[in-house]
Amino acid sequence: MGLPGFHQALAAHQAVVPPSRVDPSIAEAVERQTRAMRALRFQAFAESEAAADNQPTPIEQAHTESRRQADMSYAATLRRARAERAAREAGTATANVAPLGRTA
Repeated sequence: MGLPGFHQALAAHQAVVPPSRVDPSIAEAVERQTRAMRALRFQAFAESEAAADNQPTPIEQAHTESRRQADMSYAATLRRARAERAAREAGTATANVAPLGRTA
């Protein structure tokens, strides 16, 4: 579907394309560096004993503890809001509602 002689020109161009210029010694050096970096990565980020024993890792423990504290705070907030609403509806003072703990 090309102009006349297009296929001839394409074939001539493909016939003289230079061979790959990859130097085998450079390819070997790149491969050695890749293996070395992979080995260093495994040393730096090796799985801990806890992870190997299906125990939570420290980051998982921190997330669980943070979530537990957030849930406790949320529950305390709900209790206080319900107590304040009940006090308003009853027409009593809210002084008997226990204060929340520190917030920061």
